[in-house]
Amino acid sequence: MSLVRFAGRRALQGIGVVWGVITIVFALRFITPGSVIGAVAPLDADQETRDAIAADLGLNEPLYAQYLNYIADLLQGDMGFSYVKSQEVTRLVFSKLPATVELAVTATILAVVLSIPLGVISATRRNQPADYGATLFSLFGISTPNFWLGIIMIIVLAVQFGIFKTSGRVVGFPDVVASVLGPRPFLDTLQTWLAYITLPTISLGTYFTALVTRLTRSGMLDELGKSYVQASRAKGLPETLVRYKHALRNTLAPIVTVLGLQLGTLIGGAVITEAVFSWPGLGTLLIDSINLRDWPVLQGCLVVIGVSFVIVNIVVDTLYGYLDPQAVNE
Repeated sequence: MSLVRFAGRRALQGIGVVWGVITIVFALRFITPGSVIGAVAPLDADQETRDAIAADLGLNEPLYAQYLNYIADLLQGDMGFSYVKSQEVTRLVFSKLPATVELAVTATILAVVLSIPLGVISATRRNQPADYGATLFSLFGISTPNFWLGIIMIIVLAVQFGIFKTSGRVVGFPDVVASVLGPRPFLDTLQTWLAYITLPTISLGTYFTALVTRLTRSGMLDELGKSYVQASRAKGLPETLVRYKHALRNTLAPIVTVLGLQLGTLIGGAVITEAVFSWPGLGTLLIDSINLRDWPVLQGCLVVIGVSFVIVNIVVDTLYGYLDPQAVNE
Protein backbone atom coordinates (compact mmCIF):
# COMPACT_ATOMS: atom_id res chain seq x y z
CA MET A 1 0.00 0.00 0.00
CA SER A 2 1.37 3.42 -0.95
CA LEU A 3 1.79 6.20 1.59
CA VAL A 4 -0.91 8.26 -0.16
CA ARG A 5 -3.47 5.46 0.11
CA PHE A 6 -2.44 4.89 3.72
CA ALA A 7 -3.04 8.57 4.51
CA GLY A 8 -6.36 8.47 2.64
CA ARG A 9 -7.53 5.48 4.66
CA ARG A 10 -6.59 7.23 7.89
CA ALA A 11 -8.48 10.33 6.72
CA LEU A 12 -11.63 8.29 6.09
CA GLN A 13 -11.34 6.76 9.54
CA GLY A 14 -10.85 10.27 10.93
CA ILE A 15 -14.12 11.38 9.34
CA GLY A 16 -15.90 8.61 11.21
CA VAL A 17 -14.27 9.66 14.47
CA VAL A 18 -15.25 13.30 13.90
CA TRP A 19 -18.84 12.24 13.26
CA GLY A 20 -18.81 10.31 16.54
CA VAL A 21 -17.40 13.31 18.42
CA ILE A 22 -20.07 15.61 16.97
CA THR A 23 -22.81 13.14 17.90
CA ILE A 24 -21.59 12.81 21.48
CA VAL A 25 -21.23 16.57 21.86
CA PHE A 26 -24.77 17.05 20.54
CA ALA A 27 -26.13 14.44 22.95
CA LEU A 28 -24.41 16.03 25.96
CA ARG A 29 -26.77 18.98 25.85
CA PHE A 30 -29.77 16.73 26.43
CA ILE A 31 -28.33 14.42 29.08
CA THR A 32 -26.77 17.18 31.19
CA PRO A 33 -28.93 18.59 34.01
CA GLY A 34 -30.31 22.07 33.40
CA SER A 35 -31.97 23.82 30.52
CA VAL A 36 -30.48 25.85 27.73
CA ILE A 37 -33.58 28.04 27.80
CA GLY A 38 -32.98 28.77 31.48
CA ALA A 39 -29.55 30.18 30.66
CA VAL A 40 -30.99 32.49 28.00
CA ALA A 41 -34.36 33.52 29.37
CA PRO A 42 -34.72 36.12 32.17
CA LEU A 43 -35.41 34.76 35.63
CA ASP A 44 -38.95 36.16 35.62
CA ALA A 45 -39.77 35.05 32.07
CA ASP A 46 -43.22 33.57 31.58
CA GLN A 47 -43.97 30.36 29.70
CA GLU A 48 -44.83 32.23 26.49
CA THR A 49 -41.40 33.86 26.46
CA ARG A 50 -39.73 30.52 27.10
CA ASP A 51 -41.67 28.91 24.26
CA ALA A 52 -40.62 31.74 21.94
CA ILE A 53 -36.97 31.23 22.90
CA ALA A 54 -37.30 27.49 22.36
CA ALA A 55 -38.74 28.08 18.92
CA ASP A 56 -36.00 30.55 18.08
CA LEU A 57 -33.33 28.04 19.14
CA GLY A 58 -35.07 25.19 17.34
CA LEU A 59 -35.57 23.27 20.59
CA ASN A 60 -39.27 22.68 19.88
CA GLU A 61 -38.45 20.41 16.94
CA PRO A 62 -38.04 16.62 17.20
CA LEU A 63 -34.64 15.43 18.38
CA TYR A 64 -33.66 13.91 15.04
CA ALA A 65 -34.54 17.15 13.25
CA GLN A 66 -32.38 19.13 15.67
CA TYR A 67 -29.52 16.69 15.09
CA LEU A 68 -29.77 16.88 11.29
CA ASN A 69 -29.97 20.67 11.40
CA TYR A 70 -26.93 20.76 13.66
CA ILE A 71 -24.92 18.58 11.27
CA ALA A 72 -26.02 20.64 8.28
CA ASP A 73 -25.03 23.88 9.99
CA LEU A 74 -21.62 22.48 10.94
CA LEU A 75 -20.97 21.43 7.35
CA GLN A 76 -21.55 25.07 6.40
CA GLY A 77 -19.21 26.31 9.11
CA ASP A 78 -22.04 27.54 11.34
CA MET A 79 -21.70 26.52 14.99
CA GLY A 80 -24.65 28.55 16.15
CA PHE A 81 -25.10 31.81 18.00
CA SER A 82 -24.21 32.60 21.62
CA TYR A 83 -27.07 34.50 23.19
CA VAL A 84 -25.01 34.90 26.36
CA LYS A 85 -22.13 36.66 24.57
CA SER A 86 -24.22 37.92 21.63
CA GLN A 87 -21.68 36.60 19.13
CA GLU A 88 -21.44 33.96 16.45
CA VAL A 89 -19.88 30.84 17.93
CA THR A 90 -17.66 30.13 14.91
CA ARG A 91 -16.04 33.55 15.04
CA LEU A 92 -15.72 33.43 18.83
CA VAL A 93 -14.13 29.97 18.95
CA PHE A 94 -11.68 30.54 16.11
CA SER A 95 -10.63 33.87 17.60
CA LYS A 96 -9.46 31.97 20.70
CA LEU A 97 -7.97 28.95 18.91
CA PRO A 98 -4.67 30.60 17.81
CA ALA A 99 -3.69 31.33 21.43
CA THR A 100 -4.25 27.69 22.44
CA VAL A 101 -2.40 26.32 19.39
CA GLU A 102 0.46 28.73 20.04
CA LEU A 103 0.77 27.54 23.63
CA ALA A 104 0.54 23.86 22.66
CA VAL A 105 3.14 24.22 19.89
CA THR A 106 5.61 26.09 22.09
CA ALA A 107 5.20 23.46 24.82
CA THR A 108 5.85 20.74 22.23
CA ILE A 109 8.93 22.52 20.89
CA LEU A 110 10.24 22.90 24.45
CA ALA A 111 9.69 19.19 25.04
CA VAL A 112 11.45 18.15 21.82
CA VAL A 113 14.43 20.47 22.31
CA LEU A 114 15.02 19.28 25.88
CA SER A 115 13.81 15.69 25.99
CA ILE A 116 15.52 14.08 23.00
CA PRO A 117 19.05 15.28 23.90
CA LEU A 118 18.45 14.39 27.56
CA GLY A 119 17.20 10.94 26.59
CA VAL A 120 20.19 10.28 24.33
CA ILE A 121 22.67 11.47 26.96
CA SER A 122 20.95 9.39 29.63
CA ALA A 123 21.06 6.26 27.46
CA THR A 124 24.66 6.66 26.31
CA ARG A 125 25.87 7.44 29.84
CA ARG A 126 23.93 4.81 31.68
CA ASN A 127 24.45 4.61 35.46
CA GLN A 128 26.48 7.80 35.41
CA PRO A 129 25.69 11.18 37.03
CA ALA A 130 24.16 12.49 33.77
CA ASP A 131 21.80 9.49 33.68
CA TYR A 132 20.80 9.98 37.30
CA GLY A 133 20.17 13.69 36.70
CA ALA A 134 17.96 13.01 33.66
CA THR A 135 16.07 10.32 35.59
CA LEU A 136 15.42 12.67 38.52
CA PHE A 137 14.25 15.38 36.12
CA SER A 138 11.85 12.93 34.46
CA LEU A 139 10.51 11.81 37.82
CA PHE A 140 9.97 15.42 38.87
CA GLY A 141 8.24 16.32 35.60
CA ILE A 142 5.87 13.38 35.65
CA SER A 143 5.03 13.72 39.35
CA THR A 144 4.45 17.48 39.49
CA PRO A 145 0.94 18.80 38.73
CA ASN A 146 1.16 21.50 36.08
CA PHE A 147 -1.21 23.86 37.90
CA TRP A 148 0.91 23.70 41.08
CA LEU A 149 4.09 24.30 39.10
CA GLY A 150 2.43 27.23 37.36
CA ILE A 151 1.38 28.84 40.66
CA ILE A 152 4.86 28.40 42.16
CA MET A 153 6.51 29.94 39.10
CA ILE A 154 4.11 32.88 39.23
CA ILE A 155 4.92 33.50 42.89
CA VAL A 156 8.69 33.17 42.50
CA LEU A 157 9.57 34.28 38.97
CA ALA A 158 6.78 36.76 38.28
CA VAL A 159 5.82 38.26 41.65
CA GLN A 160 9.07 38.05 43.62
CA PHE A 161 11.63 38.68 40.88
CA GLY A 162 9.46 40.27 38.19
CA ILE A 163 11.19 38.37 35.39
CA PHE A 164 8.02 37.22 33.64
CA LYS A 165 4.39 38.32 33.51
CA THR A 166 1.81 36.70 35.73
CA SER A 167 -1.03 36.36 33.23
CA GLY A 168 -2.53 37.40 29.91
CA ARG A 169 -1.29 37.54 26.34
CA VAL A 170 -0.49 41.01 25.04
CA VAL A 171 1.15 39.88 21.78
CA GLY A 172 1.20 36.60 19.91
CA PHE A 173 3.80 34.91 17.76
CA PRO A 174 2.23 36.33 14.55
CA ASP A 175 2.87 39.79 16.00
CA VAL A 176 6.52 38.85 16.52
CA VAL A 177 6.80 37.75 12.90
CA ALA A 178 5.00 40.88 11.67
CA SER A 179 7.36 43.08 13.69
CA VAL A 180 10.26 42.03 11.46
CA LEU A 181 8.78 44.12 8.64
CA GLY A 182 6.38 46.30 10.61
CA PRO A 183 6.80 49.51 12.56
CA ARG A 184 6.96 47.79 15.96
CA PRO A 185 10.55 47.05 17.17
CA PHE A 186 11.32 43.36 16.74
CA LEU A 187 13.36 42.88 19.91
CA ASP A 188 10.79 44.63 22.09
CA THR A 189 7.97 42.57 20.62
CA LEU A 190 9.94 39.33 21.06
CA GLN A 191 10.79 40.22 24.65
CA THR A 192 7.15 41.00 25.44
CA TRP A 193 5.99 37.73 23.86
CA LEU A 194 8.56 35.70 25.81
CA ALA A 195 7.62 37.46 29.05
CA TYR A 196 4.02 36.26 28.73
CA ILE A 197 4.39 32.82 27.14
CA THR A 198 7.43 31.38 28.95
CA LEU A 199 5.76 30.41 32.23
CA PRO A 200 2.64 28.84 30.63
CA THR A 201 4.89 26.94 28.21
CA ILE A 202 7.04 25.52 31.00
CA SER A 203 4.00 24.65 33.09
CA LEU A 204 2.26 22.86 30.23
CA GLY A 205 5.36 21.23 28.73
CA THR A 206 7.11 19.85 31.82
CA TYR A 207 5.16 16.60 31.98
CA PHE A 208 5.47 16.21 28.21
CA THR A 209 9.24 16.77 28.39
CA ALA A 210 9.67 14.19 31.12
CA LEU A 211 7.57 11.63 29.25
CA VAL A 212 9.51 11.96 25.98
CA THR A 213 12.84 11.92 27.86
CA ARG A 214 12.02 8.55 29.39
CA LEU A 215 10.71 7.24 26.07
CA THR A 216 13.87 8.36 24.24
CA ARG A 217 16.12 6.80 26.87
CA SER A 218 14.24 3.50 26.74
CA GLY A 219 14.27 3.41 22.94
CA MET A 220 17.95 4.31 22.69
CA LEU A 221 18.95 1.62 25.20
CA ASP A 222 17.00 -0.93 23.19
CA GLU A 223 18.57 0.14 19.87
CA LEU A 224 22.13 0.41 21.20
CA GLY A 225 21.98 -3.21 22.26
CA LYS A 226 21.06 -4.54 18.82
CA SER A 227 23.44 -6.32 16.49
CA TYR A 228 23.45 -3.70 13.72
CA VAL A 229 24.89 -1.15 16.16
CA GLN A 230 27.66 -3.55 17.11
CA ALA A 231 28.33 -4.22 13.44
CA SER A 232 28.50 -0.48 12.70
CA ARG A 233 31.01 -0.01 15.48
CA ALA A 234 33.04 -2.99 14.23
CA LYS A 235 33.26 -1.33 10.81
CA GLY A 236 34.91 1.66 12.45
CA LEU A 237 32.06 4.16 12.06
CA PRO A 238 32.28 7.17 14.38
CA GLU A 239 30.31 6.77 17.59
CA THR A 240 28.38 9.99 16.92
CA LEU A 241 27.23 8.63 13.55
CA VAL A 242 26.20 5.31 15.10
CA ARG A 243 24.21 7.01 17.86
CA TYR A 244 22.44 9.75 15.97
CA LYS A 245 22.08 8.51 12.39
CA HIS A 246 21.28 4.88 13.11
CA ALA A 247 20.15 4.32 16.70
CA LEU A 248 18.26 7.59 17.19
CA ARG A 249 16.63 7.39 13.75
CA ASN A 250 15.16 3.99 14.59
CA THR A 251 13.96 5.38 17.93
CA LEU A 252 12.10 8.30 16.34
CA ALA A 253 9.03 6.39 15.12
CA PRO A 254 7.43 5.81 18.56
CA ILE A 255 8.61 9.25 19.68
CA VAL A 256 6.83 10.91 16.74
CA THR A 257 3.68 8.98 17.62
CA VAL A 258 3.77 10.17 21.22
CA LEU A 259 4.59 13.72 20.13
CA GLY A 260 1.55 13.82 17.89
CA LEU A 261 -0.76 12.30 20.45
CA GLN A 262 0.48 14.67 23.13
CA LEU A 263 0.15 17.70 20.83
CA GLY A 264 -3.51 16.85 20.33
CA THR A 265 -3.84 16.33 24.06
CA LEU A 266 -2.17 19.68 24.78
CA ILE A 267 -4.61 21.50 22.49
CA GLY A 268 -7.55 20.09 24.42
CA GLY A 269 -5.88 19.71 27.80
CA ALA A 270 -4.45 23.19 28.30
CA VAL A 271 -7.59 24.18 30.19
CA ILE A 272 -6.00 24.21 33.66
CA THR A 273 -2.85 25.98 32.49
CA GLU A 274 -4.89 28.63 30.68
CA ALA A 275 -6.99 29.13 33.80
CA VAL A 276 -3.91 29.57 36.02
CA PHE A 277 -2.30 32.12 33.70
CA SER A 278 -5.52 33.71 32.39
CA TRP A 279 -4.38 32.74 28.92
CA PRO A 280 -7.06 33.89 26.45
CA GLY A 281 -7.37 30.59 24.64
CA LEU A 282 -9.88 27.87 23.97
CA GLY A 283 -9.54 26.40 27.46
CA THR A 284 -10.50 29.66 29.15
CA LEU A 285 -13.44 30.04 26.77
CA LEU A 286 -14.50 26.46 27.54
CA ILE A 287 -14.52 27.08 31.29
CA ASP A 288 -16.46 30.33 30.88
CA SER A 289 -19.06 28.62 28.69
CA ILE A 290 -19.51 25.88 31.30
CA ASN A 291 -19.99 28.41 34.09
CA LEU A 292 -22.46 30.42 32.01
CA ARG A 293 -24.18 27.31 30.59
CA ASP A 294 -23.53 28.71 27.13
CA TRP A 295 -24.17 25.48 25.23
CA PRO A 296 -23.52 26.70 21.67
CA VAL A 297 -20.04 27.91 22.67
CA LEU A 298 -19.39 24.77 24.72
CA GLN A 299 -20.35 22.57 21.79
CA GLY A 300 -18.22 24.64 19.42
CA CYS A 301 -15.17 24.34 21.67
CA LEU A 302 -15.55 20.57 22.04
CA VAL A 303 -16.04 20.05 18.31
CA VAL A 304 -12.95 22.11 17.42
CA ILE A 305 -10.86 20.29 20.03
CA GLY A 306 -12.03 16.91 18.75
CA VAL A 307 -11.41 17.78 15.11
CA SER A 308 -7.97 19.18 15.96
CA PHE A 309 -7.06 15.96 17.75
CA VAL A 310 -8.17 13.87 14.77
CA ILE A 311 -6.22 16.01 12.28
CA VAL A 312 -3.07 15.79 14.38
CA ASN A 313 -3.41 12.02 14.60
CA ILE A 314 -3.82 11.69 10.84
CA VAL A 315 -0.66 13.73 10.28
CA VAL A 316 1.20 11.66 12.88
CA ASP A 317 0.09 8.36 11.33
CA THR A 318 1.31 9.58 7.94
CA LEU A 319 4.68 10.59 9.38
CA TYR A 320 4.90 7.26 11.15
CA GLY A 321 4.24 5.50 7.86
CA TYR A 322 7.04 7.52 6.28
CA LEU A 323 9.51 6.70 9.06
CA ASP A 324 8.44 3.04 9.22
CA PRO A 325 7.27 1.85 5.76
CA GLN A 326 6.34 -1.56 7.20
CA ALA A 327 3.51 0.10 9.14
CA VAL A 328 1.88 1.11 5.86
CA ASN A 329 1.44 -2.52 4.83
CA GLU A 330 0.02 -3.68 8.16
